[in-house]
Amino acid sequence: MSDDDCEALIVGAGFSGLYLLHRLREAGIDARLIDAAEEPGGIWYWNCYPGARVDSQVPLYELSLPELWRDWTWSERYPGWRELRAYFRHACDRLELWPHMAMGRRMTGAAWDEGQRKWRITTGSGETIAARYLLPCLGFAAKAHVPKIAGLESFAGEWHHIGHWPQQGLSMAGRKVAIIGTGASGVQVAQEAAAEAAQLTLLQRTPILALPMRQEALSEEQQEREKADYPALFAARPLTRGGFDVNGVEISALDVDEAERRRLFERQWQAGGLRFWYANFADLLTDERANRHAYDFWRDKTRARITDPALHEILAPSEPPHPFGTKRPSLEQHYYEIFSQDNVSLVDLKRAPIERIVPEGILTAQGLVECDLIVFATGFDAGSGGLTQVEIRGRDDRSLADVWRGGVAAYLGAAVHGFPNLAYLYGPLSPSGFSNGPTAAEIQGDWLRDFLVKLRDGGLTRFEANAEAEREWTASVAAIGAMTLFPRAKSWYMGDNIPGKPRQLINYPSVVGYTNYLDEVAADGYRGFALA
Repeated sequence: MSDDDCEALIVGAGFSGLYLLHRLREAGIDARLIDAAEEPGGIWYWNCYPGARVDSQVPLYELSLPELWRDWTWSERYPGWRELRAYFRHACDRLELWPHMAMGRRMTGAAWDEGQRKWRITTGSGETIAARYLLPCLGFAAKAHVPKIAGLESFAGEWHHIGHWPQQGLSMAGRKVAIIGTGASGVQVAQEAAAEAAQLTLLQRTPILALPMRQEALSEEQQEREKADYPALFAARPLTRGGFDVNGVEISALDVDEAERRRLFERQWQAGGLRFWYANFADLLTDERANRHAYDFWRDKTRARITDPALHEILAPSEPPHPFGTKRPSLEQHYYEIFSQDNVSLVDLKRAPIERIVPEGILTAQGLVECDLIVFATGFDAGSGGLTQVEIRGRDDRSLADVWRGGVAAYLGAAVHGFPNLAYLYGPLSPSGFSNGPTAAEIQGDWLRDFLVKLRDGGLTRFEANAEAEREWTASVAAIGAMTLFPRAKSWYMGDNIPGKPRQLINYPSVVGYTNYLDEVAADGYRGFALA
């Protein structure tokens, strides 16, 4: 990619960035892309830890462009990070995106020049790129969170956050491994470590309500048969609440008897993946009584797989630690079985909190956990973290981090008042964390392409979200969230995993609702924006 000025600069080479680059260039807009990683893939470049794989099944978890899926097949229904990286390279090849991309180029800052109506973006190598539009596609998990634990600098072993795993990999064979955190990444690493570590200790604060993945090997012949249904499947994605293939059933769990409830629960449980979450009763996430039925079903199914009764209350407690599904469910393949192994132990941090890290390992209130490798599976500063860790300054020279210090505010989960010609994708107050990734990438990418084409064809060079439209959108996300059970859980959905972060629902909880609203805004002349 040349260093000349461009019309639109995209930052990030995940699904959103690559799809947007393709659509803008297809529309005749001079768009370029930069990314700090050495290869495209977004989160699938950085997440290369043992066991890292997607929790949305293919072909749902791929772009709908026929030129990409016609000659592409997968080896598994839930692919791992290596195969996903290969898919992104395939996408760049087929869409001929490489000439317009610069990998290994990190955005370190950006400032709006009102006189020139351009963004001036600086990179880690000291270069400056001028662009009319700045379009960050950084994802919702771009900033790793490592909790501040006293003594970490004294640790004699090796430690890594799962979001910054060594690209060359590392072996856990024969080692004493401690995993802090039992969310999705913690579960995935634990399943791998249990098979080869001399000793594996999981340090759990809140039990993960994990669902069976039901992994499946795929043949080329099977996928070629399925491809006849791809167009209809892809067309259905934006019409669902989660951007998957189906919605839940449109009845309450309380309006059927126990036998019928269990039939639906069992059907979605056996289907595997996230279907027990997104294809369940309509009031699963809005009514606590309906939710409790789902939790009790999950608890009983899970306890049947835990051989040590002493672990039942720690891993699958009688009373729910939070309403089911209000934290992102993880998918597992044999997670609950590893606790029957002699080399695996569990520390309940509510009973034995971490006091400090010492050279030999992790000191808890109940004693020392000896280890030579610590894995921080402690998540991310979700939603806003990727955008606020870079100094982005708007028209009043205020940084985005300062503007959002009291909480995120953004129109359509994409544009911020005071930051002209900036639109981010797959970030806070959009469906992002509640959506199948490629679905959200295409919905937002297509809408933004149409918006920029409209500006170009109308001779317009500047847009900015109106302050009132921003306030209304931000309040509407909070109001919708208040009608659900999500605020009942301490989760990254609410910003609870980051000390000091304002508590708010950071994602819009309906893909189809979001799609319909975007369509209305466009049909109404892109209301909510000041255009010049």
